[in-house]
Amino acid sequence: MVSYSPMETPIGAHEQVAILDFGGQYTQLIARRVRECNVFCEILPYDTPLHALRARQPKGIILSGGPASVYEPNAPRVDPELFTLGVPVLGICYGHQLMAHLLGGVVQPAAQREYGRTLLTVVHAEPLFEQLDFHLTCWMSHGDMVQTPPPGFAVLAETENTPVAAMGDLQRHLYGVQFHPEVAHTPFGMHLLRQFLYAVCGCRGDWTMRNFIDESVARIRAQVGSERVLCAVSGGVDSCTVAALVQRAIGEQLTCIFVDHGLMRAGEAEQVRTLFTQHFPSRLIFVDARERFLQRLQGVVDPEQKRKVIGEEFVRVFEEHADAIGQCRYLAQGTLYPDVIESGTRLAAKIKTHHNVGGLPDWMRMELIEPLRYLFKDEVRRVAQELGLPPEIVWRQPFPGPGLAVRVLGEVTAEKLAIVRAADAILNEELTRTGWAQRVWQAFAVLPDVRSVGVMGDQRTYQYPIVLRVVHSEDAMTAEPAELPWDLLLRVANRISNEVPGVNRVLYDLSSKPPATIEWE
Repeated sequence: MVSYSPMETPIGAHEQVAILDFGGQYTQLIARRVRECNVFCEILPYDTPLHALRARQPKGIILSGGPASVYEPNAPRVDPELFTLGVPVLGICYGHQLMAHLLGGVVQPAAQREYGRTLLTVVHAEPLFEQLDFHLTCWMSHGDMVQTPPPGFAVLAETENTPVAAMGDLQRHLYGVQFHPEVAHTPFGMHLLRQFLYAVCGCRGDWTMRNFIDESVARIRAQVGSERVLCAVSGGVDSCTVAALVQRAIGEQLTCIFVDHGLMRAGEAEQVRTLFTQHFPSRLIFVDARERFLQRLQGVVDPEQKRKVIGEEFVRVFEEHADAIGQCRYLAQGTLYPDVIESGTRLAAKIKTHHNVGGLPDWMRMELIEPLRYLFKDEVRRVAQELGLPPEIVWRQPFPGPGLAVRVLGEVTAEKLAIVRAADAILNEELTRTGWAQRVWQAFAVLPDVRSVGVMGDQRTYQYPIVLRVVHSEDAMTAEPAELPWDLLLRVANRISNEVPGVNRVLYDLSSKPPATIEWE
């Protein structure tokens, strides 16, 4: 199995910024904000060797936040020579403290920790705070603080409890901020990041989706040559965008495959088949694999094992049809950057294995084409729009590759699938009817592996509950529960209890991500 390694990012000659990750909860959000400024960036381990950083020729380096204290014996650190490379550096939170610590400043526990919205006073505007007011609101999340900046650094901003809320060495282009400019709760954060990227680093902003499309098409042509490609499509924006990119690159050498694994939502398999044939000229192979997937899932209750089983079975189906096509060496799929991050890296903990990343088997012989591997979901949607894909594909709700298998907790059976499929259909019917379907990121039903006592028709029941999950998000890295109208929730609950056999209780999930994930498994 062949794919890109993290240190072999296929970004062509784009200017780039390196984000060194110290395990901060907002690291991925930093990357998204930099991309929104039209500058390519990638998250790298904090201990990436200096020679590897030099080889990338970054326009700037950002040090992320993190949970450690810089004065702890085993605290993660960078080589101090990083600050002598002549490359501008911006430290955020822990990165700010680490810079101060390594360059001779004083970092200590704060007498008054700061969490949440905090009033910031700008002391020196140039260059990060130029064109901003001198009194600003920012988002803090720290227990340590920089008490004294290193030699050569000036204090740029302060708060009531933090004397060095921002600092800068204007000669060496080294800057640190204690607050988090990447979060929405820091209203001026994007302005500050743009100032660093453009005024300090001298970026031009050449990371656009139009450039990405042109370069991806050229890269796919160079990789594939005259051979054939099989593209896995699900009807979602990720896989359809990959299909459109590969189609533009190699035309008739592409064959698409849709596998109905029996884990789709109500009527979805036929909807995808119809939608694809209306908008794509490529040949589509439609595979009915419902029985084989359900058989493979018998007795499997662990969610990680479910994903591995489903990933392996997908590959078996793909390779069977690749053999039938002949000379089909490549498999194209819609892997995204969050898929890679959540599946676990050396520094980022494994949240859940995505079936198209960690769920792929070692014995897979096809080589992967993953043109979206370094994109976030919002970037993929912009690529899809540039490619002319219809709104019903561009804005389709995200749906996990393992489908309803990870929305049925415990063993997956035909009975449980029927229950969760019917409940999901009712929820989305009501959201569509009331206009809420377009206002939320994702909405679905979950079937827990428990039963509860109820009463129906004066008789005792012992049946399943259904959990409803409706969230707002921008990129699936964070999410908040949607505040649906009470009458809408009651109507959905009543319909599910009355219309779905086997259900006597309906619950609404109010958890955010973090600490929860969007999906339950």
